[in-house]
Amino acid sequence: MVNEPTYRIPDSALDQIFRGARTFGAWEERKIAPELLKEVFDLLKLAPTSANSSPARFVFVTSPEAKARLLPAMAPGNVEKTKTAPVTVLVAYDTEFHEQLPRLFPQADMKSYFVGKPELIEETAFRSSSLEAAYLILAARALGLDCGPMSGFDAAKVNKEFFPDDKWKINLICNLGYGDRSKLHPRNPRLSFEEACKVL
Repeated sequence: MVNEPTYRIPDSALDQIFRGARTFGAWEERKIAPELLKEVFDLLKLAPTSANSSPARFVFVTSPEAKARLLPAMAPGNVEKTKTAPVTVLVAYDTEFHEQLPRLFPQADMKSYFVGKPELIEETAFRSSSLEAAYLILAARALGLDCGPMSGFDAAKVNKEFFPDDKWKINLICNLGYGDRSKLHPRNPRLSFEEACKVL
């Protein structure tokens, strides 16, 4: 049985997930075990989505053959970092996610809420899969991996190559691996609390 959290996680964990973590574009030549990818997913799937809809679908691109299919869709600045990353995750969303709702949200008839409402399906799938992409990053960092999320790609090309039935659609792409810290530049500035937040 999992104990309910009653205290803050240690500063060392916060450092690993947030303060000391960086976005990487260069990678050490170290592979990622398939078991670790499953562990990443088994963590991220526990985090919240709208009505537990879990619309994100993850394609872990690892082989040279699969990378060769992906690289023509990447923006020029993202080609080399994607080519050299041990794993590139295509974070897509399922436009038929609501078909799983009787199983994923059995306490209410949420499926009927979405049937015949393509705009609501698209909005919900995109928003919740974006959340799940963030959970992917946090889970990967918690397990010792580094991340390089990207939006510089041709979505139409990715969808045509990897999701030709048009049921899944790409949201964003994230490289995973062990980052080469020697290639990092200093962390860019962030907004202050006063600039970005209001307390009403």
